[in-house]
Amino acid sequence: MKILGIESSCDETAAAVVEDGVTVLSNVVASQIDEHRLYGGVVPEIASRRHAENISWVVKESLLKANVTLDDIDAVAVTYAPGLIGALLVGISFAKGLAIAADKPLIPVHHIAGHIAANYLTHPNLEPPYICLVISGGHSHIIKVCGYTKYQVIGKTRDDAAGECFDKTARALGFDYPGGKYIDEAAKHGDPDAFKFPKPRIADSEFDLSFSGLKTAVINTVHNAQQKGTQINRADIAASFQHVTAQTLCERTIAASEKTGIKKIAVAGGVSANSGVRGEFERVCAQKGYELFLPDMKYCGDNAAMIACQGYFDFLSGKRADSSLNGVATLSLDKISEN
Repeated sequence: MKILGIESSCDETAAAVVEDGVTVLSNVVASQIDEHRLYGGVVPEIASRRHAENISWVVKESLLKANVTLDDIDAVAVTYAPGLIGALLVGISFAKGLAIAADKPLIPVHHIAGHIAANYLTHPNLEPPYICLVISGGHSHIIKVCGYTKYQVIGKTRDDAAGECFDKTARALGFDYPGGKYIDEAAKHGDPDAFKFPKPRIADSEFDLSFSGLKTAVINTVHNAQQKGTQINRADIAASFQHVTAQTLCERTIAASEKTGIKKIAVAGGVSANSGVRGEFERVCAQKGYELFLPDMKYCGDNAAMIACQGYFDFLSGKRADSSLNGVATLSLDKISEN
């Protein structure tokens, strides 16, 4: 079974063809990073316009690279939530028109479910149940994956997402957008114990996350040094920040694993590409004897292969959409979970 996936929730216009949920025949991504870098972050209106310009050729290229035609496609899967509403609507509108014109089923896919599914592309042997940490610029969730289409959100951020914190820390340090890769690279040359930044904690929840206090502590450290005219070591700040963030994410995820008794852990989303985060999970999981699943780097960020993969499982579960499908800017994964 071949699924055409379409992703346009933020600033990547992507299309992919995936066979039987695990075999990637093509995965095309048109990035807008260079343009948004001028503004220090994603500008929603610009993102929507670029999606409209790119969507047609990206889908055509994905079919060409997969060496298939629309006749060979069994269904069209598209991200419909959550995300930037204008950006979502471009992909949804195109997918609806394509599905109607080609007389193919339309499958609505939740973006976070797609990130979770990215691990199936790298680890076809991964089976639920397991605990998955989804970390990106807009999301930080600890999820119990009960089945391929059934989820329970155990913990989530109360304020900033981990990826957002990386970007804003990078901006304070004078790095370009997106900041995550610059923090990661600088951290390799710094001392993770140079600065004692606070480890975020939530008093009334053992699994929820919070990064606003950590972000503020880093920014204040940088600003105080600038006001005093003292030199700051960007590598040390980057290393210290990355270290405490990785520890926090890993500790909360391990706690959820121990609470549920599930000793199988996956990590997904853009921040799962961070070497500090990956290293911390590898170290702790090896120490505790837990199974750890990390996606290939090419599937960490937004892409359509993960949407096509999840679309395959949603298709098998009977999930379908009609021409009334609309975009949803905010939608908890709990709300779409199969009963």
